[in-house]
Amino acid sequence: MFGQGGHAALALMSLLLLLWHDAAPIEVPQDPKILQDLKQPPTIVKQSVKDYIVDPRDNIIIECEAKGNPVPTFSWRRNGKFFNIGKDPRVTMRKRSGTLEIGFRSGGRPEDYEGEYQCFANNEFGVALSNKILLRVSKAPLWPKEVLEPVVVTEGSPLVLLCNPPPGLPPPFTFWMNSAMTPIPQDKRVSMGLNGDLYFSNVLAKDAHTDYSCNARFLFTHTIQQKNPFTLKVLTKEPYNDTSYNTTDPYGGRKVAESTPTFLSPPGTESSKMVLRDEQLLLECIAAGLPTPTIKWFKKGGDLPGRKVKFENYNKTLKIINVSEEDAGEYVCMANNHLGSIRHSIFVQVKAAPYWLDKPTNLVLAPDENGRLVCRANGNPKPNIQWLINGQPVDSAPPSLSRQVLGDTIIFRSVQMGSSAVYQCNASNEHGYLLANAFVSVLDMPPRMLGLKNQLIKVIENNRTFLDCPFFGSPLPELRWFKNGQGSGLDGGQYRVYINGTLEIKRARSEDEGTYTCVANSILGTAENQVLLEVKERTRIVRVPEHQSAIRGSTARFDCVVKSDPSLPITVAWTKDDKPLYLGWRLKKDEESLTIPNVNEGDEGTYTCTVKSEIDQDSASARLTVLEEASLNPSVSSALPPDRPDPPMDLDLSDPAARSVRLTWIPGNDHRSPVTQFLVQFEEDRWEPGRWQNLSTYPGDLNSVILQLAPYVNYQFRVIAINSVGQSQPSRPSPRYKTSGAAPDAIPRGLRGWGSKKDNMEITWEPLLDLERNGPNLHYNVFWRRKDLGHEWNNVTTMGSKHVVQNTETYVPYEIKIQARNEFGQGPESNVVTGYSGEDKPTDAPTDLRASKVNSTKTNIHWKPVDLNSIQGEFKEYRLYYWREASLVPGLMVSKEKKTKGFYSTVAEPSGILSDLVPFSKYKMFMVVANNRFESPPSNTVEFTTKEGVPDAPRFFRINRRSFDTIHLEWDKPLEPNGILIGYQLKYQTVNGSRIGRLQLEQFLPNVTDFTLRLPDRSTRYKFHLSALTQVGAGEVFAEESPHFANEAYIDQVDIATQGWFIGLMCAIALIILILLIVCFIKRSRGGKYPGGGCVTGFAKYLVRDKKDLPLDPVDQKDQDGSFDYHSDEDNKPLQGSQTSLDGNVKESDDSLVDYGEGGDGQFNEDGSFIGQYTVKKDKDETEGNESSEATSPVNAIYSLA
Repeated sequence: MFGQGGHAALALMSLLLLLWHDAAPIEVPQDPKILQDLKQPPTIVKQSVKDYIVDPRDNIIIECEAKGNPVPTFSWRRNGKFFNIGKDPRVTMRKRSGTLEIGFRSGGRPEDYEGEYQCFANNEFGVALSNKILLRVSKAPLWPKEVLEPVVVTEGSPLVLLCNPPPGLPPPFTFWMNSAMTPIPQDKRVSMGLNGDLYFSNVLAKDAHTDYSCNARFLFTHTIQQKNPFTLKVLTKEPYNDTSYNTTDPYGGRKVAESTPTFLSPPGTESSKMVLRDEQLLLECIAAGLPTPTIKWFKKGGDLPGRKVKFENYNKTLKIINVSEEDAGEYVCMANNHLGSIRHSIFVQVKAAPYWLDKPTNLVLAPDENGRLVCRANGNPKPNIQWLINGQPVDSAPPSLSRQVLGDTIIFRSVQMGSSAVYQCNASNEHGYLLANAFVSVLDMPPRMLGLKNQLIKVIENNRTFLDCPFFGSPLPELRWFKNGQGSGLDGGQYRVYINGTLEIKRARSEDEGTYTCVANSILGTAENQVLLEVKERTRIVRVPEHQSAIRGSTARFDCVVKSDPSLPITVAWTKDDKPLYLGWRLKKDEESLTIPNVNEGDEGTYTCTVKSEIDQDSASARLTVLEEASLNPSVSSALPPDRPDPPMDLDLSDPAARSVRLTWIPGNDHRSPVTQFLVQFEEDRWEPGRWQNLSTYPGDLNSVILQLAPYVNYQFRVIAINSVGQSQPSRPSPRYKTSGAAPDAIPRGLRGWGSKKDNMEITWEPLLDLERNGPNLHYNVFWRRKDLGHEWNNVTTMGSKHVVQNTETYVPYEIKIQARNEFGQGPESNVVTGYSGEDKPTDAPTDLRASKVNSTKTNIHWKPVDLNSIQGEFKEYRLYYWREASLVPGLMVSKEKKTKGFYSTVAEPSGILSDLVPFSKYKMFMVVANNRFESPPSNTVEFTTKEGVPDAPRFFRINRRSFDTIHLEWDKPLEPNGILIGYQLKYQTVNGSRIGRLQLEQFLPNVTDFTLRLPDRSTRYKFHLSALTQVGAGEVFAEESPHFANEAYIDQVDIATQGWFIGLMCAIALIILILLIVCFIKRSRGGKYPGGGCVTGFAKYLVRDKKDLPLDPVDQKDQDGSFDYHSDEDNKPLQGSQTSLDGNVKESDDSLVDYGEGGDGQFNEDGSFIGQYTVKKDKDETEGNESSEATSPVNAIYSLA
């Protein structure tokens, strides 16, 4: 029992927890942009099991992995002492991990490394601990050698053959076999117990064998060890004959003394068993007796847990899985045969190792926030809770004013940067322990937007719409939405802002289109994102396909007329029986229909038209039934497809009551598809006459229902039947039924109070819906009074939805409530809400504004706060106005546009960080304090100068190629040098696919803005990285890659004349021509007939004709497109010594060799002499024909080569 001091401590602790209000912990999103910058203590993510048994034949691997930022380092303790891994050559630790690997290639015994291991993961923010891992090496000891004497037993007596397997780690699995390696048959009479022994309730003569052997299988080593076999001898009073044995008389007619049941296991009448929660309970009762006893189980004081209990081993074993505390108690097993029965009671105790009720979780807080870690565990006996910080008991850690330990809870108050740590909770009792790591991370991060920038969202008109704006910051920023950059924030009415930043538009309309801006604001800054919303008309089928029957051979046509938003492209697709429809040559589809000509039996089925846009879709189906011509008679009605039902008839009202009435109707024909639902609609003639509205739906097997109605409404009803095909036409309306009036039931929603002027308060609410009026003469009773002053309520009655309270003090709280009333009475009052009167301009300005720790892009700012009473309204923020007065770079013009940044702080010495400044600039700033409507006078104006930074990227970077072997680079200085430029740095390297060359560096003076690079090879490509330099370093890099130039192929073609092989070829051709000319002139001088030109022509033609029957050489004759061309432009030109006729044909010279011989037969002899026969000149046409089929002359060949 607790003493008086213990009661007082408990009371104090309970009071503190009741009064404690902690901030909701910050949930860090799993966004890569956040996580890469997020500094966090270590967290263990993988570790070996607590009881770790390893195979001695393998290397030992003890796992320990952790995450954190910075990346954690690891150390180990073995048996409570530091484990120096570096001194043991067999032990290594994996890179970027704490996992240990112990190898035995060079010797050593795994047993030497048995013990208790614990891993420590450490970084600058804390230390995380693994569980204590008990490492043990698997053992498979041999069976002790023993000589077993034969077992002699009298027939009918009980028997136990002991197994006693060697103790292994883990324990072996036992089973009984004979010498033929066949399992010993087990049944109700003979079975193996949980301890491995073989039990005979009574022995038969047939049990006499010499090879009862117990076997132990060791799981880790996959080995089986066998015990020396037992020899069983059975003594019988009469000779035993195997042929006389049968199941109904196992003694073969011999007389064996029967016996009452006795227990072999467990002995006696009582025993006890202890089991741990969530483990498996095994209870065993094995009885001796003749005949063999039957076993039954009971639980005193209750039933056996049916879902968890199983009976095994012929009912001798009771198994309960996943044991819980309610499974404790007295279990009774009863053994009986026809001679009697006995009982044994087993008293089961359920203990429990510690288990979690409330496991501590990681806690992320902003500076000055509160939080707590809770560690609650249960067990039997009750576990002891111990807290550690970074692996050390919290009691021995340096005291901290922001931390208080209260039993199983640690409370944190006004945490500060630098107080991050990892806390461990250890819950332990005699049956085990639990260890949990939970870090406390103090995070200071300006607001950030996590979603896509400037996202375009298209939605369907009248649909519920969500605009997402994922954001993060610490402290958690306040998020507000604005439309088209106007208004004071979207919330209320048809807008709703969720805590995760999502904006809900309850029913999107065309006027909701526009640009929505979400702004996240905290003391550390502001971030925003925009979403462009476009509201589109719904895509729908306005003329749907209808069920139809068509005669085989006729034409069927299904309509599908679509109406959609003009700005959304749509696709129309048809399916048959839910499978894509192949149109082929017969079926025809246009924009509004599907036509099936020459209908056959294969066309029968359900056709579905589906129209899709990028954001919605609609579909409609109809069935085609194919009929034979002879079937056009009434008897085929059974073959007709199902159709929509007929409308219900004869609506009748009965059983009238104040707010209900019974409606009865007669269903119409269901047209071969049963009615599944009836839809009841109503129309009233007071508020919206002529508009039918849904009231309720009812199952299709009802035709009489009681309708729940609103007071003071003049109703009429109609019913629509619905089956699988669709809805029927509405029924005829019922007679009208008018309900009596009543006082209002509803409370006006949206009650709020706010000031439009400094001396008033407007109280507004949403008026009741028409069907909520419940009677005529609806008014609203509005009540208000000053909060916390105990004044009487003021009230007024009005018909509108607003009341203005005049002559109020500036920004004071009021309590407000409202109720509706009509001629029948008053409705319920609303809950009291708090409103505020109007705001006025703040009177005091922040003072002593100053800047500190100014670097190139940010500065810390400090100021003295104002008295909150001087704000004369809700404190919104301290608003800093700042602008860039000038750049310290000579001659650089800057924009002096004012910017603002808000800081929310109510501490005595507020401060903040002003970031995103331009380096090397002169800034000015002043501060005001703001409420929702006004700003205070400005504070003192402060001037400060940012330090020099690295420059922006060059304004442009161009690459030009001016010749085959040079590249010319040009650039311009950065728009923002952010300091005094001292030059430029150009890094470049060759690129060839995925291969990258050595990086080269060039540096230039600040007045140099171009560079010419000579190429070692005209096909070489480079990647360039250009950056400007200041004294601080290199700025943003402008990366470019040299392009492929279009004129490279042309350059290569023209440049062929510079190649050596081409020059040599041309020289060889010229030499051949010279030799030919010399030969011709020698011939002429000998024969005296040929002029020079004719000699060349004739000799050339002779050479060509000599080979005209040979195949064409593809190198010389192939055209550019791959075809063979027997002519060229040069073939059509007259050779020297020939004349051109008036019709353009070439006339051969009279001196041609052809004139003296047959072109196809002239030949050279083997010695090179001409042996052609001189004949009469051939007909001109034949000669021209031959010329047209001749191959290119040697001179033309030279031209073509050139």
